[in-house]
Amino acid sequence: MALDALKSAIPDFAKDLKLNLGSVIGNSELPQQQLWGTVLACAIASRSPKVLRELEPEAKANLSAEAYTAAKSAAAIMAMNNVFYRTRHLLSDPEYGNLRAGLRMNVIGKPGVEKVDFELWSLAVSAINGCGQCLDSHEQVLRKAGVDRETVQEAVKIAAVIHAVGVTLDAEGVLAE
Repeated sequence: MALDALKSAIPDFAKDLKLNLGSVIGNSELPQQQLWGTVLACAIASRSPKVLRELEPEAKANLSAEAYTAAKSAAAIMAMNNVFYRTRHLLSDPEYGNLRAGLRMNVIGKPGVEKVDFELWSLAVSAINGCGQCLDSHEQVLRKAGVDRETVQEAVKIAAVIHAVGVTLDAEGVLAE
């Protein structure tokens, strides 16, 4: 199992990450599609080749072709949106918020899966990328759709752990060179 290989690669000083990785994926109460779509989107957003290589095959095995593509689409579109909207929010001139974005985001309207799943994946990627405006937007859509706070928090925990594992393993790889 790739998850076991990833856990075994985590150094002893990061034992908490190893335990958390097993917990947030192995003990998740999310439905399989939401879980593995979140895992895949976050593995991509982590920018860690090792994390993506290890988690992608299991995600692909647990997702339909449509969900697999949609999770990758969530990571891709949020890579763009998180930079754009975070920057608009951080600029001190509020007039940027009144300008038309002019960026294509069609996949958000037609993601190929249930809107709630795509929104959850987008929220998790936004957590990794640190876009408060996108986090608020996706959280509001999820809550209006009846998704509880525990589900939102579970996606954020998955994002946090996968990101931390990626940072740790990539740093260890560099230090070992």
